[in-house]
Amino acid sequence: MRRAPIVLTVVLVSSLGCNTGPGPAVESGETSDTSTTGDGDGDGDGDGDGDGDGEPAEITLEWIEATPELRLLRGDEVLLSFGPNAFALGEVAAINDSSSYDPLFVEPDAWRIVASAQTLTNTPEQIEATLTYTSGATAQLIVDRLAPGRYEARWTPNPGGPVHAMLRLAPQVDAEEGFYGLGELFDQPEHRGTLRALALEFDPTLESSNNEAHVPVPFLTGTRGWGLYINDDHVSSFDVAKTASDTVIATVGTGPDTPSGLHFYLFAADHPLDITGHYYAVSGYPHVPAPWALGPWIWRDENQDQAEVEADIQTLRDLDLATSGIWVDRPYASGVNSFDFEPAQFPDPQAMIDQAHAMGLRFALWHTPYLDADDPAVAALRLEAEDNGYFPPDTALLTSNWDEPIDFTNPAAYTFWQDQVQLYTSMGVEGFKLDYGEDVTVGINGVRTVWSFADGSSERTMHKHYARLYHRAYQELLPDTGGFLLTRTGTHGDQANVDVIWPGDLDATMTRHGEVFQRFGSSYTGVGGLPAAIVAGLSLGPSGFPLFASDTGGYRHSPPTPETFVRWCEYSALMPVMQIGTSSNDVAWEFDDTVLAAYRELTRLHLRLFPYFWTHIAALSDGGRAIARPLGLAFPELGVHPSFDYMLGDALLVAPVVDAGAVSRAVTFPPGRWIHWWTGEIVDAAGPGPTIQMIDAPLGRPPLFLRAGQLVPLLRPTIDSLAPTTNPGIEPGQVDSYATAPGRLTVRTSAGPDAGLTLFDETVLSQASSDATIELAVSPGSEFAAGVSFEIVALGMAPSGVSDQLGELEQLDPAALANVERGWAFDSGVLQIKLETGAHQVVVVRR
Repeated sequence: MRRAPIVLTVVLVSSLGCNTGPGPAVESGETSDTSTTGDGDGDGDGDGDGDGDGEPAEITLEWIEATPELRLLRGDEVLLSFGPNAFALGEVAAINDSSSYDPLFVEPDAWRIVASAQTLTNTPEQIEATLTYTSGATAQLIVDRLAPGRYEARWTPNPGGPVHAMLRLAPQVDAEEGFYGLGELFDQPEHRGTLRALALEFDPTLESSNNEAHVPVPFLTGTRGWGLYINDDHVSSFDVAKTASDTVIATVGTGPDTPSGLHFYLFAADHPLDITGHYYAVSGYPHVPAPWALGPWIWRDENQDQAEVEADIQTLRDLDLATSGIWVDRPYASGVNSFDFEPAQFPDPQAMIDQAHAMGLRFALWHTPYLDADDPAVAALRLEAEDNGYFPPDTALLTSNWDEPIDFTNPAAYTFWQDQVQLYTSMGVEGFKLDYGEDVTVGINGVRTVWSFADGSSERTMHKHYARLYHRAYQELLPDTGGFLLTRTGTHGDQANVDVIWPGDLDATMTRHGEVFQRFGSSYTGVGGLPAAIVAGLSLGPSGFPLFASDTGGYRHSPPTPETFVRWCEYSALMPVMQIGTSSNDVAWEFDDTVLAAYRELTRLHLRLFPYFWTHIAALSDGGRAIARPLGLAFPELGVHPSFDYMLGDALLVAPVVDAGAVSRAVTFPPGRWIHWWTGEIVDAAGPGPTIQMIDAPLGRPPLFLRAGQLVPLLRPTIDSLAPTTNPGIEPGQVDSYATAPGRLTVRTSAGPDAGLTLFDETVLSQASSDATIELAVSPGSEFAAGVSFEIVALGMAPSGVSDQLGELEQLDPAALANVERGWAFDSGVLQIKLETGAHQVVVVRR
């Protein structure tokens, strides 16, 4: 039985570090001409602490030898407290080589806690102490200050004395705060009261027979503004305030590697959204795809042949469906990973790839890391790999149908595999959907599944590290201008290789994770459908993977109903990456006209949001805030944690419809004014707590709200693709490509708190409102230099005048405004202002 941690109360006696934390993010209600991220906490002071003083609090780390205790503080507030029970050694009689030391199944003989400590160093830059345990064992704790709010720690048992096989960190936390991170989860993005396994485990309760932990990340953020990152690949679990409401218990099954200790980090910031930036600084910043990867992508699970692919490419353009990419899933090759195209199916694959490029589509392929011993098509490659030792020396339970995976720890095998992949990239393949590669598991029910690799490692760490090597091998081959790497798996640090995560085989339903449902006459305990996809995306953002794209429509038990397909399109359109496809090969034009019309509008909206998305992606290297932000993390002061409501960047509140048959949705609004994207209706959330209001949600129109005063940049409404067209001879106007001409920028905003936004191309926008005027400003950047159109929504009446530094603008009717470069029009609460190229300062005089 797990023991409840001992909670100690102590006094502060010394301090490590006196530097202030990172500067405050610019709050949505503050004026700034350089902001790319808003405050998100709703207090209006920009520092996230709710006190209104606008000053970032000092982050300190305090060490108390007498207790002993390590405390992480922001100002006078204790964020984390590591008392004697917080650095626990799992003692065993001897190392059992057959044990996986998986904390879900294995307990040590005894957990030993700290009895006393001796301080060796206590300076603003470093704390070092010797910890003495109740068993007489000792360990070294060294904590170094890396930057304001960022500390690196190493906790290492000393040689001699008892044998240890597990290590446990158990800091005391606030008994009411929320917790985010830990990788991809499907039940809820907030973790209080849960036990999370950070490894792929057998789970007979789900149809998939596993716990779906494809992207485990040992990085947890508390909503009071702290982070704990355990930089270790051994199997681990996080008891997130489940055993005790004020304690997080992170247990790592280090087994025979325990003498090497545990490497971890502590982070603190004024707002919890900023903790991810600290994580990136030590684990690697996200690799991001080429800009064209943010356009909608389409695929079929099984393409019949080249003719079908080429027909789909042509249909996309004939039907005027916004799309930037297409990938071909298996089977397309002579065999799985034969690195060719099956000649009877694909007689001229180069022509197919060239046609995609000509039509403004990038081209990708599905792939895996195997060579099937029973497949004649890969016999020569398989023999070469066997003769040269390109497979792991020892393998255990295999989870794919194609034998053991390539051993990427072997440099020669790594090069061999890349040489084959280049056969595709040399043809113009710019992206890969990487599937499987999860054979390396730590064990079953606590018993090892033994693997060995060329570099001497075993499954004890390779169950995580294999994903990094697999993904890196492909990422290194993508174009210097950027590519598209969509992966099913990942772990901490792998964000430096992976562009986008997709959640594998979700149900083609609107059911929740673990829900029992009926489908085609059978009963299933499902992985989950659309609701699970939303949770997965919201759990990955705070875990360091900012880009996520589920199979729009689902995969298991396809086809989706038309309602499920459209509702899923609504959600996918309001994420930075949108990929559309199911296991039953559903494409929008094979549904009815109602579905096709909704699909056309939603994919166009997604594409138009590109400058908004790409601006937030560019900001990942300077702040690191998640793009899709769970509402409870974006507004921790609300004290609520809805699983399906989220902020999309700074300006947009999204509440996807997740219940079949629903035509309305209860939406949680933080304090402020929120403007309905589709109708212009205003929700005035008085605060200080959340406001919950029922919102109509007809099919094709998800609840989407603009935060008053914020600025949302959009592409022109005719845009078809973000990718270039390579054939100048295609029919004029058939492909309206952003890559050909970025064109006029559209900016949607409203009267509200002052706000500023600098786009990725250095276009600078601002909005400031008073009772008498609305003032707008634009300074064009490198790409958006063809003029700007402002859309000011939710105005009660037409203004009495609009002017800029060149003088008064002419009032026109909306139809006439479309044909000029300068002027304004008002219709149904929306003020449209068109301005020619150049910088402008606009004054709207309100009546």
